[in-house]
Amino acid sequence: MTHRESKVLRVASLARVEGEGALHLRLHDGEVAEARLKIYEPPRFFEAFLRGRAHTEPPDITSRVCGICPVAYQMSACRAIEDACGIVVDGQLAALRRLLYCGEWIESQTLHIYMLHAPDFLGADSVIDLARTHRIHVERGLALKQTGNALMELLGGRAIHPVNVRLGGFHRVPARSELRPLAERLKRARDDAEATVRWVAGFDFPDAGIDTALLALAEPGAYAIDSGTPTAMAAPHTAGLPADSDRALATRTFPLHTFPDHVVETQVPHSTALHSLLDGNRHLTGALARYAISGRWLPRDVRQAAGEAGLGDPREGAVCRNPFRSIVVRAIEVLYAVGEALRLIETYEPPPLPYLDVPARAGTGHGATEAPRGLLYHRYRLDADGTLTEAALVPPTAQNQAAIEQDLRRTAQERVGAAPHPSDAELTALCERVIRNHDPCISCSTHFLDLTIARD
Repeated sequence: MTHRESKVLRVASLARVEGEGALHLRLHDGEVAEARLKIYEPPRFFEAFLRGRAHTEPPDITSRVCGICPVAYQMSACRAIEDACGIVVDGQLAALRRLLYCGEWIESQTLHIYMLHAPDFLGADSVIDLARTHRIHVERGLALKQTGNALMELLGGRAIHPVNVRLGGFHRVPARSELRPLAERLKRARDDAEATVRWVAGFDFPDAGIDTALLALAEPGAYAIDSGTPTAMAAPHTAGLPADSDRALATRTFPLHTFPDHVVETQVPHSTALHSLLDGNRHLTGALARYAISGRWLPRDVRQAAGEAGLGDPREGAVCRNPFRSIVVRAIEVLYAVGEALRLIETYEPPPLPYLDVPARAGTGHGATEAPRGLLYHRYRLDADGTLTEAALVPPTAQNQAAIEQDLRRTAQERVGAAPHPSDAELTALCERVIRNHDPCISCSTHFLDLTIARD
């Protein structure tokens, strides 16, 4: 490769990432001059067609945003509308919501670990290819995912776009006897989740670190899933530390209703997704952020598994900033979700009514939950009869896009500057891995990348 060489490389599609997009990487005289993650899918206009709808409709409508994480959209929508109407759902109804969310975490995180991410570490092109050499592991992953689906089917009515969720709770709540078979299944799933942690901990992880602020919900005393207060951890460079620092840094919280003041969305020319900055800086939300901010609240057995997997003890300030190791953090979260689901089933008592009434009133409501890919924020404004006059949805991938671009540029530069010079195929494969580390959910379709490398 010389500085006068110019070529364009196009990779038509990449499986194992949800959605469609493109990466433009421009190299000039041995330097990565530009790295742009281009999301080119047409806008889906959910915010626009929510306007004018009744206040009871967002949970069902927004679940269609994502076939992988519909519960996250339903729960964030419910929280925002209930906030606007002055209703707090607690007790066993809140516990059932958390149980449903555990089901989504189990199925979605397991899908990413086994079907999308693990092939990168084991030299496979796909999970089908992986099944030829690691059949027992793939079968374990499928069994785990099916357990998560079973939880969603019982509580949500079906695994994809659940229909049993409504404002104030559920259309129908289960009897204790209906949950007992799931408890037995979850006990078997706990063994599979522990084996998953041990399996992924043995992968070969490149050295890497992402130097951005981390943002997640926090709820003292619990690992935040379905509620919490936005909490940000500073980027390492602000403390003069390297990007891969494993030290916990200062955190700060802000009220959820001020989220739009801190996380500001802007349009960029190369993407139909909005970019978000946290107080003017890139930030990352998702598994790495949750573990850094809420890891101390994990149960003792889960913390022990995390320590044995090389993540350290979050009670002692251990932080994982290596995106390649995010697969280990996700496995820990699956283990937690299985145990949390068991706890919720064991303490469950059917509530007297399946839902609380949520009468309409004028106001603005804010809601946020932790989708597997990160913090998901909803805001709705209602008039007096409950008609939506404003809707705003801020998904995790849009928040992470700037941080992913920074990670791509850094990783590509390290490889371009090393000997021997990488071929286009090697650089493409590396960039694909970097993107999959962050598990972006662009539109919940099945293929993602059209890669363009321009060499000046």
